[in-house]
Amino acid sequence: MSVVMTAEQNKTVVRKIIEEVNRDHSISNIDNILRKFYNDEMVYHGTGTGETLDKNGMKEFFSIYFAAFPDMKFEIQDLVAEGDKVVYRMTAKGTHKGELMGIPATGRTFSVRTIGIMRFKDGKVVEEWENFDELGVFRQLGLVKE
Repeated sequence: MSVVMTAEQNKTVVRKIIEEVNRDHSISNIDNILRKFYNDEMVYHGTGTGETLDKNGMKEFFSIYFAAFPDMKFEIQDLVAEGDKVVYRMTAKGTHKGELMGIPATGRTFSVRTIGIMRFKDGKVVEEWENFDELGVFRQLGLVKE
């Protein structure tokens, strides 16, 4: 049975995802978020490499970043919805307290913007495109010189 949601209902789901991510960075919570809000066939299109991730890849991605930035938080600035898509503009902030891709913790903080689009099918996210300022993160951590 197909579930049709309004643009406003889809925006509410995006808000709930961000609230849940900000509340608890544990693997069990990430599993719960992926199960509750993401379609089993979901595909994530990330910044940079053009690599796509499935649910397992998303779990690994979050695990790496939350281990490196245990206080990471996302703040929504804008949500715009039309049809089956929601566009979000957020700020991500955190402190580099753990290893990130072999880079030891610097203790420095970062704050960058991220923009993404979530496409919904049957009430769940089936596809997500996201662009965040990875270079800005590395600059603020002192890992890349200006």
